[in-house]
Amino acid sequence: MGLFRRRKPLHERLLEDAGLEAPRYDARPVVCGAREPGVHGIARQREWDAVATVRAPEITGSELAFDVLPDRTVLVDEEEGDAPLAPLADAVERELQPPYRAKAVRQSEELWAVAARAIEVVRLSGQVGDTIELSVRDGERTLAIDGAREFGTVAELEALSAGRNDYVVRAERLDGDWWEVKVDPL
Repeated sequence: MGLFRRRKPLHERLLEDAGLEAPRYDARPVVCGAREPGVHGIARQREWDAVATVRAPEITGSELAFDVLPDRTVLVDEEEGDAPLAPLADAVERELQPPYRAKAVRQSEELWAVAARAIEVVRLSGQVGDTIELSVRDGERTLAIDGAREFGTVAELEALSAGRNDYVVRAERLDGDWWEVKVDPL
């Protein structure tokens, strides 16, 4: 027996005696006591296109939602008081131009956090109802206004989907002739 003989560590010898194999090294990070894969799943889609904080002590309430149209008209869902929302809109418009939908939440007595995402709007004059859905599948058009099927079509909505084969266009009235539209493939 040599002086510098290499022996297996005790834990490896005990595993061999028990008929077991030594565990292999796992390089994945340990998070909360469990091994986590390095990259997994699909990234969550971004909810907001612009986020800002602004001092606006004159605005009352704790949160509010509003839409800004291309002509810079501000449509407010519910508002306490009559203070102008210009400071909130100006903060958003440093990063995002109208039209957009925004939500603002009071952070302190003077500070507001405001987040906005772009929306697509179109002017549809003479339309009745509050929602319009136009779908085209295999060349067959279906029009529904407020959930009831109608004959005909809406040329402005068809123009939004030019070059697509199967699609659905959903329009929701914002105010007067202004409608928010979404075009999705089928």
